[in-house]
Amino acid sequence: MPRARRGLTVSALTLVILFGAGGTGLAAPPPPPNPSDSELNSSKADANAKAGEVGRLTNQLAQAEQKLSQLQDDVELKQEEANKALVDLQSAQDAATQAENDARAARTEADAASAAIEKARADLKTFAAASFQQGSTVGSLSAYLSADSPKDMLARAQLLDAVGGDRLNALDRLQQAQTEKSNKDAAARKAAEIAQQKQDAARQAKNSADAAQTAAVQAQDAQASQNTQLEKNKSDVEQQLYAAQAKVNGLQGQRQRYQDWLAQKQREDEERARQAALGSSGGGGRPSSGPAPSAPAGRSIEAVIARALSRLGTPYAWGGGNASGPTRGIRDGGVADRYGDYNKIGFDCSGLMIYAFAGVKSLPHYSGYQYTSGRRVPLSQMRRGDMLFWGGAGGIHHVALYLGGGQMVEAPQSGLRVRIAPVRYGGIMPYATRLIG
Repeated sequence: MPRARRGLTVSALTLVILFGAGGTGLAAPPPPPNPSDSELNSSKADANAKAGEVGRLTNQLAQAEQKLSQLQDDVELKQEEANKALVDLQSAQDAATQAENDARAARTEADAASAAIEKARADLKTFAAASFQQGSTVGSLSAYLSADSPKDMLARAQLLDAVGGDRLNALDRLQQAQTEKSNKDAAARKAAEIAQQKQDAARQAKNSADAAQTAAVQAQDAQASQNTQLEKNKSDVEQQLYAAQAKVNGLQGQRQRYQDWLAQKQREDEERARQAALGSSGGGGRPSSGPAPSAPAGRSIEAVIARALSRLGTPYAWGGGNASGPTRGIRDGGVADRYGDYNKIGFDCSGLMIYAFAGVKSLPHYSGYQYTSGRRVPLSQMRRGDMLFWGGAGGIHHVALYLGGGQMVEAPQSGLRVRIAPVRYGGIMPYATRLIG
């Protein structure tokens, strides 16, 4: 009987330890917030509306960009047309200048020819008057007086007649030259008039081309201003979309944490009922199954992964975990304390990595240092056994071990347990850290 009483006493004491003091060992943490379905649906509808607005603005912006491109082509065309008009104007101005020079030269030649004719005509009049007064060609008296014989005198008279005839022929030739130069003068003046008309037309074309270019540039500037406003509107709505999506993700995260809490609470309720059944049947107070045995530390990827997976279901304890296994958590003065992490034996995220890689490398108990503890590779090249990190400008705040196939093992956060989960890409760092291979 005393032995039986001692056994009963030991069983009762075991139950008190397991369930006493409010069931600290198995009690689930306080429930996290659980958003309602209406909140989730409303946030999703808002995000969808913002996404639709972003799509509409994106289409408008694409059309505006196309129009701006067309206006740019039009500006370039107008610029070339203005260049052509400038070249044409310069050519017309050069032609007008040359035509004016030609007309001036022709007028000069015509004036010179007229002067020569007038002089020749005056000389002829003087010659004729003198001949009339002397009764012979001017200068013939001395010719006659100096002749040696009548024959010589006759020859000289014939020569003087010929000289008088040459003067008349020269006068005819001068008049012909004057006519030709007058014709050239008239043609040159006509060419100058035509050149001036072409110059005026070219100047008008240049003014029209300049005006068209100015109008095209103004249209381009107006469209560019409209595009800038569309860009701003699109950016503003995109920011609203990101905020709406973040709200959806936050509410979904709260819902997931609440569901995880429910699942954990259900497991602990089942365990409490099972142990209560054991106690009532006198089967002893110790659970039939103890903690999962630790996998041996090793240097291979599979050994590291096996060691991490051997601790699935271990409670999260902030500050907990070392190379030997789970340890008691520490106080943080905040969330971890509210979940009682300092009373739990478990791992935090970096503590689980220390334990997993114990056979490979001694890691510091800080995810930020673990990020730089090995070779970093782009996420596109990550492979089984790499460490994945989450953070931002403020630093690293989480680490997990990649299993491949889009899955990872992690010690997630206070109130949860070591688990396998899909890789979350929101806030993930751009590189994975590789300690093996």
